[in-house]
Amino acid sequence: MSASADWSPAKPFPIEAVDLGSSTAEASEVTLLRRVAGRMSGALPLDAVLRELVGFATSVVNCDSCFIYVLEDKELVLRASKNHHPNIVGRLRIKVGQGITGWVAQHREPVFVSRNAATDPRFKMFAELPEDSFEAFLSVPLVSQGRLVGVINLQHRKARVYSDREIGLVSTLGFLVGAEIGRTRLESERSELAAQLEVRKVVERAKGILQQDLRLSEEAAYQMLRRESQHRRKSMKDVAEAIILSHAIKQC
Repeated sequence: MSASADWSPAKPFPIEAVDLGSSTAEASEVTLLRRVAGRMSGALPLDAVLRELVGFATSVVNCDSCFIYVLEDKELVLRASKNHHPNIVGRLRIKVGQGITGWVAQHREPVFVSRNAATDPRFKMFAELPEDSFEAFLSVPLVSQGRLVGVINLQHRKARVYSDREIGLVSTLGFLVGAEIGRTRLESERSELAAQLEVRKVVERAKGILQQDLRLSEEAAYQMLRRESQHRRKSMKDVAEAIILSHAIKQC
């Protein structure tokens, strides 16, 4: 069979598409999805969410390697894995559209390659993984509210045909965990914004004190804070808080 016939973009499987029958296998799938939903509702930090996803995905499809990439600044960054290269977590970056993983991110569609993955025209070998070669490849996008947040890859060293049920379950996991990644990212952005506003508030108060006590312009007061921060190798917030504390002591 030609390489083009060995791979196929798979349509996402919503939760409703999973056939929940009465067999033991189907009952275990219901249990798995309930476990996923239960764990995701626990408001876990992002690293913990990704570790949980690795565990859930590899329990569905026993694989040789599992990589989870998170979209950061228009690049896919490896953030969790089941492999023998823990040193590349956080370092390996893939551009959207680059390799099979990048293609999945760009098109937001699952892709499976049953054999000869390296011959797929979209395949890319990374220098960070020189000894890794995989025959089969299942890649699923992680999406939150219609926005791409990452990609999960399951890889096999030997040829493997993925069943519709496996693709459906991994796609459903991608849907559930993608929503949780989106939530944790939003909370992180909110926390960062709150911290920035707090720093700005403290700096503004310190500037006001310098302007009043030293009769400086707003720009001159800011530059003084900046120079002190660089000289003392402390953050602007730390310097500003020291000025505010000193001023408060003088007022006593």
